[in-house]
Amino acid sequence: MTTTLTPVDREAQAAKGRVRRPKAARAGGTLHAGPVAYAILALFTIGSLFPLVWTAIAASRDNQRLAETPPPFWFGSNLMDNLEIAWKDANLGEAFLNTTIVAGISAVTIVVLSTIAGFAFAKLRFKGRNALMLIVIGTMMVPPQLSVIPLYMMVAKLDWTDQLQAVILPSIVSAFGVFFMRQYLLQALPDELIEAARVDGASSWRVVWHIVFPAARPAMAVLGMLMFVQTWNDFLWPFLVLTQTGNPTVQVAVAGLGRGYTPDQSLIMAGALLGTLPLLLVFAIFGKQIVGGIMQGAVKG
Repeated sequence: MTTTLTPVDREAQAAKGRVRRPKAARAGGTLHAGPVAYAILALFTIGSLFPLVWTAIAASRDNQRLAETPPPFWFGSNLMDNLEIAWKDANLGEAFLNTTIVAGISAVTIVVLSTIAGFAFAKLRFKGRNALMLIVIGTMMVPPQLSVIPLYMMVAKLDWTDQLQAVILPSIVSAFGVFFMRQYLLQALPDELIEAARVDGASSWRVVWHIVFPAARPAMAVLGMLMFVQTWNDFLWPFLVLTQTGNPTVQVAVAGLGRGYTPDQSLIMAGALLGTLPLLLVFAIFGKQIVGGIMQGAVKG
């Protein structure tokens, strides 16, 4: 059976065939950036990588060449020798182990405690909740340098100087972590899910373990990465309570390199490069999961 089309229908179909949606607007299409966007991204990438590349170049030269003008802009032949000297002089093997212990314990503890506290501030109703949250946010505005003296006096009374617990215990809580997890759970965790668990007879701890932790997993991964990097790079407090010959962290150990009347900048750069490599390795392994967690949290919010 054939259908006879009127001239109006033929014109409408012709117009429909001529009008095409752009590829970027089609379902499942990919957005393509223009050359200007790629040029800007390339500039930002080069600017971000330049400090790391310069550190590697300086670590591959000697101190005399670094003092010349213009400075070197390409790699030399002393990289492996300088890395070996820096590793032995700064006792970086023990420093890496200590820093991994400190950063790992601090990151895990901060993530767990911040998730529990963030859930309480986001979903539980109790007296003084808003006032306590304001106090937590207010502590973020206090410079950490103000707490150094009383904290050091407390550590000295406990006879914890040059021991790792003096660095671990002050860093097991984070006001930023509590605020971060609260903001995430406000949107990512439906109230109906908690009410359903309450109806089934679940206790608060069971709700946290079976509902809150799975729902907050993307944000927990991001927070854990941020806290691990922050603790790994912390310098002021470990430098005050630890020694370079006792239980140093990476930053304390690197601070002892190149000492003398004329500091050896190449050894300092070699130590800095060694101290940065573990973080680069962590980002290379878990970077995709961290970005996925951020994007998943953005979609949920």
